[in-house]
Amino acid sequence: MSIHRLNVVLFSCLLTVLMVAPAQAGHHEKGPVKDAIVLAAFGTSYPEALKSILNIRNKVEKAYPDTPVKLAFTSSIIRDIWHERQNDTAWQKKNAGVPADILSVKGPLATIADLQDEGYKAIAVQSLHVFAGEEFSDLTQTMIGLRSIRALKAKSVPFKSLRLGRPALGMPGDVYPYTDDIADATKALKADVDAAKKMNAALVYMGHGNDFFSTGIYAQFQSEMQKTYGHPIFVACVEGYPAFDDMLVNLKASGSKKILLKPFMIVAGDHASNDMAGDEDDAWKVMLTKAGFDVTIDLSGLGSVDTWADIYVRHLKDAMAQTHMLP
Repeated sequence: MSIHRLNVVLFSCLLTVLMVAPAQAGHHEKGPVKDAIVLAAFGTSYPEALKSILNIRNKVEKAYPDTPVKLAFTSSIIRDIWHERQNDTAWQKKNAGVPADILSVKGPLATIADLQDEGYKAIAVQSLHVFAGEEFSDLTQTMIGLRSIRALKAKSVPFKSLRLGRPALGMPGDVYPYTDDIADATKALKADVDAAKKMNAALVYMGHGNDFFSTGIYAQFQSEMQKTYGHPIFVACVEGYPAFDDMLVNLKASGSKKILLKPFMIVAGDHASNDMAGDEDDAWKVMLTKAGFDVTIDLSGLGSVDTWADIYVRHLKDAMAQTHMLP
């Protein structure tokens, strides 16, 4: 077996162990173990786009009304923007609907640490990422590191359990086949396909993608959408494969003249507003229009779609249901 193949197998095994096994904690603890939930999203600096993340949080809070639910943003740049707004009273007045906790939002590590300091020892972290890319990999390594903490006295082990819920399009491993997750995601977006069909338009999604991980799952998702709905549906990425040019070749071959263009991202933030729907020459709307297509923009993030938000609730439920202990 090659070194590269061995590394892939080992990483997959680590992910599976993290998914199915809570951290061991000490005995002789007084009172019930306190549970908490952390929703880990990349984040957004756009107040309007924030509604997509809040929609997911609302659904999780309804599913677990007795468990505190905290938001964490994995992007330090996004967190810094919100922190700067804490002292900007003029901005806050114009954006009165932004929840106070967003202004002080932290990363997953700090959020988990705060909860542990408050006495919460059973923490489930649900990824709000689309696929298992760079952000999810970093989140996974953080969880693995926290789960490795040991102490001389069993009562001093900081966590009873730390569980991680998989992204919308799944993750490596055989516990939950990612192909099933792709099928579920396809069903969740039926309303988008219906809207495109009503317009007699092709459906085109802009995904974020990644330069450091394989983004072939986007192409697989596209294939599943086309197979399920029998309609011209295309997905391309800001970073990685399929790129815009890859998508454009197939789009032209489809014979479609109209396009419904939507973000394949949790939020319709900077990428959706500028790279997709902006007025610069390299914006997708502009390039598609110049290519002869009649483009309709729908600036709504995946998190605002209830059927998509429900995916994360189900994945969180799967994570919380795991009971196997580490050896």
